[in-house]
Parts: sequence; structure tokens; C-alpha cells
Amino acid sequence: MKKDIVDKILDQWSGERPDLDTTSLGVVIRMMTLYRSFLRQATRALEPLELELWEYDVLSALRRQGKPYMLPATRLARETDLSSGAMTNRIDRLETRGLVRRRPDPKDRRGVNVSLTAKGRKLIDKGIQHRLDSARESLQALSAAQQRQLAQLLRIAVLTAPDED
Repeated sequence: MKKDIVDKILDQWSGERPDLDTTSLGVVIRMMTLYRSFLRQATRALEPLELELWEYDVLSALRRQGKPYMLPATRLARETDLSSGAMTNRIDRLETRGLVRRRPDPKDRRGVNVSLTAKGRKLIDKGIQHRLDSARESLQALSAAQQRQLAQLLRIAVLTAPDED
């Protein structure tokens, strides 16, 4: 099998420190490399829609909820792994573009619900197709069975990774 840049790094470590088992480092470096590549691909995939990845993430979180495509702002922040301050800024920007709407939470006078507008729903429905096409292209070297196997292995890694929060 052809060697990649990570093999070179690991070979160098093995030469300098043959006592080290670098197997896990090889996995992590490759995952980090893929993350950066996938991030660039996702960004490019959304460019024709004039949609930034952070916008996609927020709109996607709302769209996945089903009708009425709405979440409390605090839950939306959790769904997208953002602070409430960062989420407020993002909601402001999406609201300016006419993609989301704020509404008072009838159950909590201090709370705000965020919902997709028709324009936001139309855009995210196009966005998910662009993301799926990009993801499919990114993994075209793997068979469907290999993709399922990789997904299972990564799920285990995600579920057992140390929580940094």
C-alpha cells in the first residue's frame, strides 16, 4: 500500500524513538488531516448557495427538528456547541438575512425561540444536498461496506473520547 505523509512522520519517530508505539498517533493525525480536508470541502460545497458553514450548522439544527422548525435559543446553542453569546450573534446575522425569526418563548418570559423562515428552510434543503454530495465525493475511495465499518469505528472513538467540557 502506498505510504502517506503520516507514515513518514511515524517512521521518523520510530527511527528516533524505537521504544514508542506510534499507532494511536497515526490514527489521530490522519483524523485531524481529514478533518481539515473535510472542512475545506464542506465550505466549498456551500459556496454556490452563498451559505457559510456556521450558517448551515444553525439552519440544519432547526430543520432537523421537524415542524415547526423551532428551538429555544439556549438549546440551539447546545445543538451547535456554541456559547449563548456566540449564538445571539449568529441569530442576529441569520435574522438580518431573513433566514430565521425570533419569537418570545410563551413558557419562559426571558426565553426566545428561533424558527426557520420559508427562505431559511428552502436554503437549508438545498444545503443538505450539497453537503451530502460533497461527503459522498470525499469518501468515494471507500466502498459502502467500508464506509459503514469506518462509521462504526469512529462512533466508538467518539463515544469513548475524553470530554473536554
